[in-house]
Formats: sequence, structure tokens, C-alpha cells
Amino acid sequence: MNVRDPLISASVAGVAALVVFGATGCASDEAVGDDGRVDATTTLYPLQYVTERVGGTHVKVTNLVKPGAEPHDLELSARQTGELGDADLVVYLKGLQPAVDEAVEQAGVDHVAEATEYSALVEHEGEEHGDEEGGHDHDHGDPHIWLDPTRLAKVAEGVRDELSDVDPDHADDYRANAATLVKELKALDREFQEGLATVQNRTFVTTHSAFGYLAERYHLKQVAINGVNPEAEPSPARLADLEETVKDEKVTTIFFESQASPKTAKTLAKDLGLRTAVLNPLESVSDPEKSTYFTVMRQNLKELRVALEAS
Repeated sequence: MNVRDPLISASVAGVAALVVFGATGCASDEAVGDDGRVDATTTLYPLQYVTERVGGTHVKVTNLVKPGAEPHDLELSARQTGELGDADLVVYLKGLQPAVDEAVEQAGVDHVAEATEYSALVEHEGEEHGDEEGGHDHDHGDPHIWLDPTRLAKVAEGVRDELSDVDPDHADDYRANAATLVKELKALDREFQEGLATVQNRTFVTTHSAFGYLAERYHLKQVAINGVNPEAEPSPARLADLEETVKDEKVTTIFFESQASPKTAKTLAKDLGLRTAVLNPLESVSDPEKSTYFTVMRQNLKELRVALEAS
């Protein structure tokens, strides 16, 4: 998945910018922005959402990835580097965006909420990945932890603790906000558990192998056409394997994501007589004012229930 947005173009100097994605505390003049709020920088929509929910009115959140853009290849401009240097808290996920990892390491930021510290990355046993050429190898494991609500709840608690350290004057508010969010995430987890309990089929096919944590949490099996790159062309051998899987496991639907080309999914679906639908990996959203983590996840649940023939 490649970022082509010129506003998020690469720059060697930009790498340092990400390091500053930190939280600003209100307990001291040095830890608070000019408007009295903590300045937090994030690098991924789910982390932006969590930071906004936990921080509430005390935190101003800036996400380095524009709405609708792909976050995997995020690189920093000189301007972003300078802005990040002024941030109070950096909230990021190690292993997803190399430029961010390097910037954080070089900057030596005082306040960092690093998501894998709260929910470790794993490789998914038995997961069928498909072709990897042209994709992104995640050496540290699958980074898409937010697609399991219980894992995102742990990240929310980590952000709570870091904000409380930066801004102890509002620690009670951060604790209350985090508790509310965690409660909602656990309720969402129950919705998925109940909604997928009666499915007739537990195998789903998608162009992007982003749904391993979701599959493991809810006892499903993900089969990815192109591994980590949703726009790569599958090899003839891979297509033959997919056709066999579709027939053996009675797959009804080929999923693609809204921000990637549906060409491969639609061609494969047409050849095999299947339908297509969108399954959103939530790496970014086009309009955060209209679509939130919860609305997108519930839409994903709805699509999975249809594809897997829930009763």
C-alpha cells in the first residue's frame, strides 16, 4: 500500500518530525501548548481516534496522515519535522511506518505512547497470505491490532497513562474518558462475538491481509489474495489456489477495501461467480467527522455477517 499524496511526501529531514508526536501536559508551562492544551501528534487514524477520545477537551490532536491517505509509507516533510519537534506527546505504532520509527529514535522524545508496548504484534498462525511481491513486509508482526477491539482498549489505557504523566492536573479526566472508551470497545467486542456466532461459513477472502487479529478473535479464517499489498496482481498459481479455496470452503464474497483499486477483486469475483463487498482496514478514514472507528467496525460486522451467511 503506497502513499502517493504529495502533501505527505518523503524528506530526510521529515523523519525527525514524527518523533515529536507527543502529548503536552497542563501541569507545567513547558508541557502545555499556547492554548493551554496538550499538543499530541499521531500517525494513524485509530490512534488519532483513541487520543481524541481519551484526551477530550484537554488535548489537541494532529494526525500526520491526511484523511483517506495510506499510512504505510508515510514520510515527513521538513515542515512536519519542525511541527513535530514542538509536540508534547507522540502516539505511534512501531514497525508500521519506518520514517516514524527513525524519527522517534533520533529525537529522544520524553513522552511517547507506542501502541505495541500495550498490545504486542504477532504473526497469525495458519493465515494464508498470498503473494508478497510489491507489498510491505512487517518484520515485527501484523500491525493491524486495532481491528480487535480488546487490543485497542489496551492501547487506550496506555495513552491514558502517558497523558496523565504529561498533564497530571487532568489525570482524573483522562481516566474517566479512557474508562468510557474501554467500556464501549468491550461492548463492540460482544457485538462481534454475538454477531458472528451463528455464521454458516468461517472463511473470508480479502485483497489485503489486514484482518488477522479480527479473524483470530472471532474464530474466522482470513484468506488474502495479495498478502499485504491490496493492489498487486496475483500470480496464476495463486489464482488457482484461490479458486480451489473458494469452492472447497463455499466462499460467497471477495472483499476489497474502499481506498484501493477493486479491479483484482472484481475480476476474480466475476470469474468465480461471487459477489464483492468492502471490508475496511481502518488505517485511515476519508471523513473522520462522518465515519468513526465504531461506525466503520459495525459496517465491517454487517458485511461479514452477510458474506458468512449468519443466521
